[in-house]
Amino acid sequence: MSSDTRSHVAAGRTAPSARRRPVQQRSQERYGRILDACAGLLDEVGATALTTKEVAHRARVPIGTLYQFFAGKEDLLAALAGRNLDRYLQRLDARLAAAAPVGPAAFTDLAVDEFVAMKRAVPGFGQVDFGLAGPVVPAGVHDDLHLLDAGVDNNTAVALRLQALGGEVFRTADPAATTLTLRVALEAADAVLKLAFRSDPNGDPTLIAECKRLVRGYLAQQAPAR
Repeated sequence: MSSDTRSHVAAGRTAPSARRRPVQQRSQERYGRILDACAGLLDEVGATALTTKEVAHRARVPIGTLYQFFAGKEDLLAALAGRNLDRYLQRLDARLAAAAPVGPAAFTDLAVDEFVAMKRAVPGFGQVDFGLAGPVVPAGVHDDLHLLDAGVDNNTAVALRLQALGGEVFRTADPAATTLTLRVALEAADAVLKLAFRSDPNGDPTLIAECKRLVRGYLAQQAPAR
């Protein structure tokens, strides 16, 4: 991965998921209302049954207004995933600041806790977190693995943002190796947390604890190599 790609994603400058970013306050309000409507509908009908027409209706905007901002369903879901990631990182940053200083183990626990908290409370997060959370790719979505960034897969994009947020926690002589380690950790955590919420709508506490233990152990094993 090039340094340009690394800085591009780490700084949060994701691939464009909207046709036109709102500038005026009224447009920003409509844009946010469309994403809120999308999130709410995801909880009701799921990603496969979601339509831009119904999102526009729920958001109380003409369908033409929705298409001013989003080229289609994939762009809409990508924008929601990007907003979810931004909010997650802001909330995690607040947790880290309150708990400082933290090492990899504490960072892991806080990161999992915040993800679980959003899974329980944030509308639509069970269907679209930082990408599609379900196993089925809905019609109208052609590249579900790159919703956050056109250049890297979703978990790599998240890994780079976490790496940047963690600062000294993840600072090593080989940043690319650290990114790979975090990407693998995210893949593992994602699988266990999906299992936790599959067996319990609020997340099975035992499986959540096992997720933390798995990731902490993996990061500790990789520390000498980094």
